[in-house]
Amino acid sequence: MKFHVNRDVFSDAVSFVVKLLPQRNPQPILAGVLIEAGPDGLSLSAFDYEASARTVIEATVDSPGTILVHGRLLSEIANRLPSAPIQIVVDEDGGIVLSCGSARFTLPGMPVQEYPAIPEVTAEPGLVPAEDFATAIAQVAFAASRDDVTPVLTGVQLEVSGTTLSLVATDRYRVALREIPWDGASALDGEASALVPARTLQEVGKTFAHGGDIRIAFSGSGDREIIAFSSGDRTVTSLLIKGNFPPVRRLFPDQNAHHAVVNTGELMEAVRRMQIVLDRSAPLRFTFSSEGVTMDASGGDQARASESVDAHLDGEDVVLGLNPQYLLEALTAVRSEFVRITFTSSDNANKLSPVLITSQTSVDKAGADTFKYLLQPNLLLR
Repeated sequence: MKFHVNRDVFSDAVSFVVKLLPQRNPQPILAGVLIEAGPDGLSLSAFDYEASARTVIEATVDSPGTILVHGRLLSEIANRLPSAPIQIVVDEDGGIVLSCGSARFTLPGMPVQEYPAIPEVTAEPGLVPAEDFATAIAQVAFAASRDDVTPVLTGVQLEVSGTTLSLVATDRYRVALREIPWDGASALDGEASALVPARTLQEVGKTFAHGGDIRIAFSGSGDREIIAFSSGDRTVTSLLIKGNFPPVRRLFPDQNAHHAVVNTGELMEAVRRMQIVLDRSAPLRFTFSSEGVTMDASGGDQARASESVDAHLDGEDVVLGLNPQYLLEALTAVRSEFVRITFTSSDNANKLSPVLITSQTSVDKAGADTFKYLLQPNLLLR
């Protein structure tokens, strides 16, 4: 096997396929990157049974073949090579010799025959705008749980309905929802769902953010249901999380006139200042009134802080406590100059209802996107 390839193209391809691999893999063979050289150029793949990444790049192939080499080691080497063409040759002893300018590395090969087959997805894909999809992931994935005790909450639920793709995530204390246009695959009959690990989806968003469209295909069955994301010559697949995602959509209330509109940036800066003295696990006290919104924080060593921000309140005064970090993450996700905080109602007078956070273009005009964030105060006040 022998081929020549552009240094920057090769380095970028290796970096892409190793991104989804865990730092520590219990099976050494899964730390490898599979490189296949053929008449169509180079195919580079990585797979750990949970997720896979594959890309095809141009190369001059003098002698076709397949090698398996440690991915992160190859990526570190490729990133530091001089600006010159790369040549890779497999010597008679099976060693992999990489040359670039005057730099030369000899790497041990890994047994190709022991490497698992990369998942193939043949299902008809649907299309979503890459920028919209990447934005939606950033607005939702942070709300997924980081606790593996309940695996279904560590994922983002993707739901196709007609011409809409919804992304939903929750960790029990909050729910994030975003909807974007979907150019659907006829094979889905307009309906499909997939629970995708949040970490994998976040990498997909970063990787494909600047493409034209992303192709999304649902495939497999039983314990091997997978979803594939493709753009250009790059494809990422992910094994779906098994289990029933909680029916959190029903928690979102109908429109409620009782709300406050606040400048997003001003509110974020004030909350960050309050966090300086606030105990880490304590909620931040908010008082919404006709005069604005006042925040009060108290922490250890009798430290206290308060600050008021202009707000337009429609309805009665409200006093409640919110997790400041959860609120800041929502305000970052809103991506609008103003934010609307809606106070929902409950039949139980002794129970605080969730607050609904949505975008607001101005004090009087709601935002154009379909992002919603639900935050539960009473769970944070226990």
